[in-house]
Amino acid sequence: MRRLPGLVHYVKLTTILTTVNVTLVVVVVVDYTHTGCISNVTLMLDTLRAYAVYKGWVTDMHPPSRQDYTSVSVAGQGGGSYSKQWRRQSCWRTWKQLSRLQRSLILVVLFVCGVASYPAVTEHLRGLSDGVQDRGGLLMPVTPRVLPEPVQQGQPPPQPTSQRKLSHRRGPPILQSRLQKKGNASDSVVEEDKAADSKREEEEEGAISWRGVVIDTDKATDGSRESKENSLGNQRGKPSNKSEAELLEAVQEAFLHSWKGYKDFAWGHDELRPLSKSYSEWFGLGLTLIDALDTMWILGLKKEFEEAKSWVATELTFNKNVDVNLFESTIRILGGLLSTYHLTGDTLFLDKAKDIGSRLMPAFNTPSKIPYSDVNIGKGTAHPPRWTSDSTVAEVTSIQLEFRELSRLTQEPQYQAAVAEVMNQVHRMDGKLDGLVPMFINTNNGQFTHQGIYTMGARADSYYEYLLKQWIQGGKTENQLLEDYLQAIEGVKKNLLQKSSPNGLTFVGEISHGQFSPKMDHLVCFLPGTLALGAHNGLPADHMALAKELMETCYQMYIQMETGLSPEIVHFNMHEGSTRDIDVKLADRHNLLRPETVESLFYLYRFTRDHKYQDWGWEILQSFNKYTKVSSGGYTSINNVRDPDYPSPRDKMESFFLGETLKYLYLLFSEDPDLISLDQYVFNTEAHPLPIWPSAA
Repeated sequence: MRRLPGLVHYVKLTTILTTVNVTLVVVVVVDYTHTGCISNVTLMLDTLRAYAVYKGWVTDMHPPSRQDYTSVSVAGQGGGSYSKQWRRQSCWRTWKQLSRLQRSLILVVLFVCGVASYPAVTEHLRGLSDGVQDRGGLLMPVTPRVLPEPVQQGQPPPQPTSQRKLSHRRGPPILQSRLQKKGNASDSVVEEDKAADSKREEEEEGAISWRGVVIDTDKATDGSRESKENSLGNQRGKPSNKSEAELLEAVQEAFLHSWKGYKDFAWGHDELRPLSKSYSEWFGLGLTLIDALDTMWILGLKKEFEEAKSWVATELTFNKNVDVNLFESTIRILGGLLSTYHLTGDTLFLDKAKDIGSRLMPAFNTPSKIPYSDVNIGKGTAHPPRWTSDSTVAEVTSIQLEFRELSRLTQEPQYQAAVAEVMNQVHRMDGKLDGLVPMFINTNNGQFTHQGIYTMGARADSYYEYLLKQWIQGGKTENQLLEDYLQAIEGVKKNLLQKSSPNGLTFVGEISHGQFSPKMDHLVCFLPGTLALGAHNGLPADHMALAKELMETCYQMYIQMETGLSPEIVHFNMHEGSTRDIDVKLADRHNLLRPETVESLFYLYRFTRDHKYQDWGWEILQSFNKYTKVSSGGYTSINNVRDPDYPSPRDKMESFFLGETLKYLYLLFSEDPDLISLDQYVFNTEAHPLPIWPSAA
């Protein structure tokens, strides 16, 4: 039997019906109504039918089985079997066959049960209202009233919903997360007994380990009046109470904890699976290690850097018969190696960058010169995905910074020429909407496909980012790139920008075949930082004003969630009378440790020196520590940001958590404007800094 909401024990209905009288049956019904179950009437009818059999009014029966209830089988007086006549008999006919006294009794019972269930039902419905309270005109999350149920350290972690790879930014949607709550009656008792022992042991150390996730008991809530009065925002400390050194040290500790998990369980492999203490492979090229090289250098973790450098020198080889994604390998591997070369001056990383760069070039051997998405770096062949001949627009237009820099360093023009041809073609193509591009492009004819959908989110986002950043990288001389960027921002203002209700949050939606959708990906939160970067480089001042408005919205996407972590996608309410600005569908509630919001916080703080952006970043880091940190090492993505009791860890630490999220947090907390100066470096879309060309100095 499924454990219903609010039920504190389990009931076997079949046993009750065969051993007690009808008065106790009514008590069971009342107990079920107190769970807030929507189908109380159906359960009542089933019970009344069972009572009819018990009194001998009808022969034996079997009500239709339902997912939420246990089938009832009660022997009637005088025996009898399941009859076709009873099966054909309608509820109304059965009702009419009852005497007036019997019908009156049933109505009285239904009324009494309804009155008894009313407080529990209303309380349950209030619990479904997403638990938010108003503060300062904006919705804020209510502090969870109970701690997550702890379990023993040795208990196997929950299996992830999918082992398939989710592209960092673009590609076909793969993850359709569902909240998975496990357990039955007997298992629950055993789990609680084990958890009690584990909890007593670990509370002595000041922390609870819950399904591998470290929870600071000092920050946990217990339902007391004091705890209820604290929101998640108040519960987390403010960086204004901490020194710069303390903030930077907190990020270093988070990185070292992540690195410990990777080193212990996934060394030399692509990604850490922290709960199962194992790893997963995507390309088989040590993706997390390469992505984290420049982060370790920036954070001053020289010992860890030298260990990773030794692996690159002795173990990293690209002579493998393996397909890699052109975009992902360019921004993570090529970008990471080029960045590390510039920061360290060590030619080891430049040599490795030349090797991978040359092996990626077959992707451009297409009829249209629009590159294929996949390259076999060992065989020197390339091909589109198996399901289509299209490439994603963002993928083919977000590799330019890296290949341009490779040409500059090697004095070999073919790299820059290949990616420049892509930008020239996209510049001339039909099918744009006020500078906004569709999401797909055909590698055979070089034309946009699936036209009519325009978004700043997945499959299109970094096209706009790289328009501006190429212009900055090249010394602000390539006017075509600047024109395309400015036109696109005007297209965003005209077509995608709206305000939510009731609090008027500015957000960026989508257009689908002429219809506006108030859907906004977390990926769109790169835009405040990009707008601010443009304003810093002399673009219109209203870009900075819009950046600040969108930054507030991205922050609200975190703080309005019960865990303080943003979901992957939100939908904004636009109707008058809405009670909250943000809705989140069940399939969109996962958090992958993404960097876009802290990336934009970094830009906004660098350019404004407004400490509230550091405050917001500190809150986000605290939420990562509370809900995603795994005790044995590493951080894990989670399935449900709306359930602080069971956020459902999915056993995966993406490489960009080390390559981007923690790097941007460190730079956000640093007061040194020369630590990766934005007048000397431009970040690629994987947070790897590349130098602005000397001609721009």
